Amino acid sequence: MPDLPTPQDATEAALFAEYWDAVLSYADLCTSGAQTANQLATEAFATGLREARAVGSSPVRAGRRAPRLPMIPLLLTAVRSTAAGWEADGLGHRLDPDLRLWLNSDKAARYTGPPLLRPIALRALRDLQEADASLLWLVEVEALPLPVVARRLGLDPDVASQELDQVQALFRDRCHRAHLDTPMDAQCRSYARLLDAVTRSPATDTPDDLSRHLATCVQCAEAAACLRLHGGGLPAALTGGIIGWGGLAYLERRRRAAEVRLGVGRPGAPADREGEDPKEGTGRGRLLRGGLLAAAVLLSLLALGVSMMPFGGSAEDRTARPDDRQPVADPGVPLPSADPSRAVPTARSTAPSASGTAMGGPTGSAGHAPDPEPQGTSAATARGSDAATWPGTACRFAYEQVNEWPDGFQATVTISTAKALADWRVSWSFRDGQQVSQMWDASLSQHGARVTATAADYNKSVAAGGHLSFGFLASWHGRNSTPSAFTLNGHACTAH
Repeated sequence: MPDLPTPQDATEAALFAEYWDAVLSYADLCTSGAQTANQLATEAFATGLREARAVGSSPVRAGRRAPRLPMIPLLLTAVRSTAAGWEADGLGHRLDPDLRLWLNSDKAARYTGPPLLRPIALRALRDLQEADASLLWLVEVEALPLPVVARRLGLDPDVASQELDQVQALFRDRCHRAHLDTPMDAQCRSYARLLDAVTRSPATDTPDDLSRHLATCVQCAEAAACLRLHGGGLPAALTGGIIGWGGLAYLERRRRAAEVRLGVGRPGAPADREGEDPKEGTGRGRLLRGGLLAAAVLLSLLALGVSMMPFGGSAEDRTARPDDRQPVADPGVPLPSADPSRAVPTARSTAPSASGTAMGGPTGSAGHAPDPEPQGTSAATARGSDAATWPGTACRFAYEQVNEWPDGFQATVTISTAKALADWRVSWSFRDGQQVSQMWDASLSQHGARVTATAADYNKSVAAGGHLSFGFLASWHGRNSTPSAFTLNGHACTAH
């Protein structure tokens, strides 16, 4: 297993922690345990960085530039290609079973096959200037606040919003061009101009014949997702087009990570202020000089190790299952923050959870805890003090609609349980005929309006007073009201 590369300068070192967080988060989705995730992330990180440096140092013909993805998506594609190498070399047993199926399918071949047949989002993002592509990825996928991204990229914060609008328009233009360049049959070609027109404005209705075509043509549906900048579907189009398998789960992880990161995105919070405490500034320089990357790796390993523990159990229980996977940790069990001044915090901080409530988390054995950077989309974190206040209530539910577009939406469900669970099954009923098409961190079944989500192999166990969470994509027509009649293992749940 290769060692992690050494930063070439202070600027590169300052960004290594954020790169590592992203790579390890995706590697954890792709593997069967924390140790294997770290091995995959380390190998992919070294490979991706060598590729980026090789492209940056290669001679470029006058008037042309070498097409390259921005750093984070480039490193994520290195995770995918490294996993494919493991599969080819007989190491596939280390990978997630669903990823192995995907790697051996035609879907995976698209990302490395003929250029004109590769996903439209991949081709369009590579065709942008690297600074523009970085702005789009950091805001839309990594979910970082625009002022933070502007400072990182050296943009004027006062005009960053206008810059983002222009980059989104450029990306759409590149997607449209890539769609027209893609080999397609006569029917798809006949809909190309109409598809471009109806995706330009959120107020434009999609004709019935085009809707029917998009429901059956994967190629045109992919193009529609990339061309429609309104409605919240752009992040999913980017992750699906760039990294492929696990894109939606990665997107949810990074969204939650950004929500709970200390100070980010809250007006007046320390991370959004230009000034900072002089001691923090001194500490930042010391961290950069002393090896920020090593600290980031150690903290990431600590975070993943703690996230694998079934909270509320005994020490014997935890040591008896060293390979028990808990890929999605509570916001209190994070990976290192992108900000090097917080890469090695000296005191435990309490960060808001995705729902806005403060939640504490376990600390490391040395008494330090990393910044809040959640490793996933579901958790089984103990909150015993809450359980004591639930007389007569077996469970509570929180339903959150994350995004919505004209014919679909994304949502998450969080269930808090007063009792410990060895397995779980969550059911609810839709009111308006919604149909779930994809679900992560749970297995899906739907009969009419009734939907049931069953625990995955890695998140069945939930401690008393803990919670579980999963997400899904679904379609809707006419109305999209909140579902009702939530149950946990057949017991009715009350709303949070």
